[in-house]
Amino acid sequence: MSAAPPVPRILLADDDREFCALLREYLEQQGFAVDMVHDGEAALAAVRAEPPAAMVLDVMMPKRDGFAVLQALRPEHAVPVLMLTACGEDIDRIVGLEMGADDYLAKPANPRELVARLRAILRRTQGTSDAPARLELGDLRVDTAAMQATQAGTTLSLTGAELAVLTELLRQAGQVISREALCEGALSRRLGYSDRSIDMHVSRLRAKLGEHPDGSTRIRALRNRGYCYTVPA
Repeated sequence: MSAAPPVPRILLADDDREFCALLREYLEQQGFAVDMVHDGEAALAAVRAEPPAAMVLDVMMPKRDGFAVLQALRPEHAVPVLMLTACGEDIDRIVGLEMGADDYLAKPANPRELVARLRAILRRTQGTSDAPARLELGDLRVDTAAMQATQAGTTLSLTGAELAVLTELLRQAGQVISREALCEGALSRRLGYSDRSIDMHVSRLRAKLGEHPDGSTRIRALRNRGYCYTVPA
């Protein structure tokens, strides 16, 4: 008899204790184990002590806000981060994605949508896709099972979302992929109105990958059409 899969442990970092308690109860009903912390310093200490499967991180917290936590965390850990931002604060979402958040939700967050986002993140980071595990193109190698990408033999520091976007682009290299299709394929959700998450993930990828060795553009943006990972000559 095969062993049951491990229960994914989620770290919930939010100073709203009532919200945390309600969300914890719902997440546990959905099959997650949940740890809670209520300030930025405690969030950092918890991840450093035992990295969770994913972290739900509120922007507004005492001691260190969510941005400061993410900034300190990213050089050390690739733990997936779902940020909670103030409703209507687009700048918070953009800044969070620029700093390496995997996804975001506006507060007050719908628990069902939060669970759906977490499960999508875990599918990406735990390599549960049925797609081919290894992709190679030019100087890039992607191993989705190992959650790792290398460029000219050097391991790239990518978030789970960035790796998923890169994987989708490589799978359809030479073809234009719409923002909507890229969001559904890489992030396992529909692209919302004024949602800039895909654009921010692609922007970070372009900065990390640079150009092809021959100097040509690696990831092209085509206005009103989408993105294309170009095939090197």
